[in-house]
This record gives sequence, structure tokens and C-alpha cells, in this order.
Amino acid sequence: MQVLRPADARSFLDLAGPLLLRDEARHNLILGIAGTTELHPELYPIYHAWVVLDGDEVVAAATMTPPHKLIVADPASDEAALALLDAVRASGVEVPGFVANLPTASTLADAWSESTGSVVELVRTEGVYALTQVLSVPVTSGAPRAVTPHDRTLLETWLSEFEAEAMPTETSDPEQRQRSIETRLSSEVAGFWIWEDDGVPVSLAGYSGPTTSGIRIGPVYTPADHRRRGYASNLVADLSRWLLEGGYGACFLFTDLANPTANKIYTDIGYERVCEAAEYAFRSG
Repeated sequence: MQVLRPADARSFLDLAGPLLLRDEARHNLILGIAGTTELHPELYPIYHAWVVLDGDEVVAAATMTPPHKLIVADPASDEAALALLDAVRASGVEVPGFVANLPTASTLADAWSESTGSVVELVRTEGVYALTQVLSVPVTSGAPRAVTPHDRTLLETWLSEFEAEAMPTETSDPEQRQRSIETRLSSEVAGFWIWEDDGVPVSLAGYSGPTTSGIRIGPVYTPADHRRRGYASNLVADLSRWLLEGGYGACFLFTDLANPTANKIYTDIGYERVCEAAEYAFRSG
């Protein structure tokens, strides 16, 4: 097998496309990050990519945008997955962990632990969802609006709170957060919506990561004192509908499977689970 190191996101998409587009929904994260990086290279100053070929066939692929974890596509075989891991290790790139769909994630975790002696720790399992039609949800008070530059302080506060709650084991990166906010405030394919009730912001939902025909929703955050009032349900439903009406064929999102409330909210809106993914972190043995 041959391993290639694409120099940029466009080269990666050109090479890995035949593998990733076999199932766009399952690969929405890796496709979306590559698409975003191509359009906004300033968002991820460092971009690593690996593509494994068996003859002319693409059999494995992965990308990484430090400090985030490696994202691994569904390989054509376990052999291809192991060839990819060997290439990643040989590259000398420091990898803090990885995200992959099941059952590939379990295979990769065992292989990495065996070959490096590192402790491979399961951080979370996630549901990967796709939606093509929005269902009716009980209407709550308030209405959605797109964020403006005047919302920067609120965005910084809420995104920091979201990271602390949803990803407590991750190291906060204020500079990356600022780049994300600035990019979404100026981008045509990424942004944030806020739900307001009587003029008070009560919930936030973002969108980014355009794929060939879809786009990913996230993050979604409602401060604790505004929860259980239907704000997030209405906001995500309206945002998803707006994106579909704008020409996207599907909306994707990830949920923490340990949070049954969030999973029910999204299935009630019309999101259907495509697969499950797992996120692992590497610790020194």
C-alpha cells in the first residue's frame, strides 16, 4: 500500500473523495472540516492529512487540525486502517487521540495501544445523525435570529461554557475559539443563530462544515436557567429548515450518547441516526 500526504485540504478532498463520498453522512465531519479549511485556511493554521492507496483505490484516509484529534474515515479493510496508523505514527506528528465511526474506532484503539504502549481512553460515544425533512415541534415563545458582530461577547461566554460542559477533559483554546467566531461572523457557509424570548438571548446553535450536498449543525447550547422550555428544539428545527430551504440536501449533527435528552430532541425534529462514533484520547502508559 502507498501512503500520500496531501499538502492542503483541496488536494485531500480530490484524493480521498472516492472513499468519503461512498457515504457522505458517515463522513460528514471529515468532509466538512476539509471543506471549511479550504474556504477558510486561517481557521486551522496547521492541516495534516493522510491518504492510503491500494493500487489506484483509496482505502483509508485521515486528517488532523491541531490541537484537535485525528479524524479517521471508514477504511476499506482493517489492513488499510493499520497501514494508516503506521503512517501517522511514522510521520512524527503528535496525535492527542482520534475520532472514528464504530466499529473502526475500536479496532484503531486496540492497534494504537498495542503498538505504542499508550493508554487509549474512551472519551465519549456519539450518535451521528442526518436530516432531510424537518418535523413539527411544539412551538415555544420567542423567535430566532442570526448573530451579528454585536454578539461577540455573548458568543465567547456561551462557547466557553459549552466547551467546559460538553468537553470537560479538553484543554480550552481561546485563540481557536476567537478564530471560529470571526470566521463564522464573516462566512457564507457557517454561522450562528440565537433564539430570543422577549428580547433576551436564551439559546445558541451554529452551523458549519459544508460537504458536497450537506452541512453540519453545532454547537448547540442553552444556559442551564433557560433549559426545558423548548428553545433549543425550536432553534435547531428552524435553523435546519432554513438550511434545507437554502439548497442543502441534508443537515448533520453529532450528539453525546450519554445525553438522552439531547438525542430525543433531535429525533423529534426529524434527525435519524446514521451510525455511532467514538472519541479516544491517548495517555502515556
